[in-house]
Amino acid sequence: MAADLVFRDVRIVDGTGAPAREGDVAVEGGRIADAPAGPGTREIDGRGLVLAPGFVDTHTHDDTALVAHPGLEFKVAQGCTTLVIGNCGFSAFPDADDALGAATGSATLADLRTAVHHAPPAANAVALVGHNTVRTAVLGPDERRPPTAAELATMRAAVEQAMDDGACGLSTGLVYTPGRWAATDEIVALAEAAGERGGLYATHLRDEADGLLDAVDEALAIGRAAGTPVHISHHKAMDPPNWGRVPESLARVDTAHAAGQDVTLDVYPYTATSGPMHQYVDLGAIDLDWTARTRIASCPLHRRYEGRALVDIAADEGIGLDEAVRRVLGGDPALARQVVSITMAIDEADIEANLRHPRVMVGSDGIPDLRGRPHPRLFGTFPRVLARYVRERGVLPLEEAVRRMTSLACDRFGLAGRGRIAEGAWADLVLFD
Repeated sequence: MAADLVFRDVRIVDGTGAPAREGDVAVEGGRIADAPAGPGTREIDGRGLVLAPGFVDTHTHDDTALVAHPGLEFKVAQGCTTLVIGNCGFSAFPDADDALGAATGSATLADLRTAVHHAPPAANAVALVGHNTVRTAVLGPDERRPPTAAELATMRAAVEQAMDDGACGLSTGLVYTPGRWAATDEIVALAEAAGERGGLYATHLRDEADGLLDAVDEALAIGRAAGTPVHISHHKAMDPPNWGRVPESLARVDTAHAAGQDVTLDVYPYTATSGPMHQYVDLGAIDLDWTARTRIASCPLHRRYEGRALVDIAADEGIGLDEAVRRVLGGDPALARQVVSITMAIDEADIEANLRHPRVMVGSDGIPDLRGRPHPRLFGTFPRVLARYVRERGVLPLEEAVRRMTSLACDRFGLAGRGRIAEGAWADLVLFD
C-alpha cells in the first residue's frame, strides 16, 4: 500500500541532535511511517535539501493572529509549525483585551480554542496564561496595590481553570503594567497553581538591563518557592553599559541547574528589541536618549511614520523629540497599544553566548501587526539563526540548532509526539535548502 507522502533522498536532521543522515521519510495519516519508504501517492524529490521537524516558536504574541491571520504566512514561511502563545504576561484569555489592543472576547482558554478551531490556523499552538491579563481581569489595569486574599484566590482560580483547559503554564511580563506592581509572593502563588497541574513558569524578567542579575535571581526564587520549572523569555542584557553580562546571567542559571532546578531559556537573533511603546514611555518624563534610538513600527494615527526613526520624524515635522513621541502615541489608548518601538539595545556577542548554551531555545517575540512595519523577527527569526549563526558564523552546528528549535522546545512545553522525525511522531515537517 502506498504511503500518503514520501520525501526522497533528503538529508534528515531528526531533531534529536544526532548527526544528519541521508534517506527517505514517509508519511501516513499525518504521522511519520516506517522507513525505508515504499512508493508514495505523492513523492517529493529532496536531493540537496534538509528535512527536519517543524520549528517551534517558543515565544510569540500570535494569540489573536490565530484567528485574524489564520494563514500565518509569516510563521509558516520560516518553517514554524507550532507556536507558544500567551507570553510576557499577556494572553487572549480570561476575558480581557490582548496586550497589543485586539479584543478577543475569550472568557476562557476553552472559548479561545473553539474560535481557533473554527478558523482554523495553519500552525499548531499551545497557550500560556498571562499574569497581566489575569491581574487586569480581577483588579483592573491601574491598581498598584497587592491583591486581597480573596482577589488572589480569584486570580489563582483563573490560572487553575486555564491549566485545566490545557494551558502549559503561567507567563509574566514584570516590566509591563500591571505586572510591574506585583510583588514576588503574588507571582509565587500563581506559579504554584500552574506547577501543581504540570505547568511551567515563563517570565519576561522584571529587569533586562541594570538589574538583570537580580531579576534572574527573582525568577529562580519564584520557581523554587512554587516548585515550578522556570523558563526565561528572550534572554538578553539591554543597553550598552550591560553588554557582555549574558554569560554572567547564564552562570546563575547553570548554578541553579547544577543544584537540581529545572531552568530553560529562549532568545531571538537580533540586536534590536521591540514592544508596545506606551509601556515604555512616561509622558511626564520622556527619556530622550531612548527616544533618539527608537524607530516606529506601527502607528495607526500616522501611518506615514511607520518604519521611520523618531529623530527623523521630529526633524521633518520641525518639532522636538518629546513632541514627536506625544504625536505618535496620540490620545486614544486603544490605538496607542498598537504602537511598537524598536531600539538598538543588544550586543551580538550576547546573542551568540545564548545560542551556544544547550538549554536555550529560539523564540521570535514577533508582534503580528501586519499593517505596519513589524520587526523582522516576526517573519525572519528561524532563517536568521540558520543562515547567520549556523552557516556563516559557525556558532552551533545545524543538528544542534534544529534540536533547540524542535525536540527541546516540544519537551519543554509538553508537546508530546512532536519535535522529532521518528516512527509514529506527528509529521510536522519542514524541507529547506
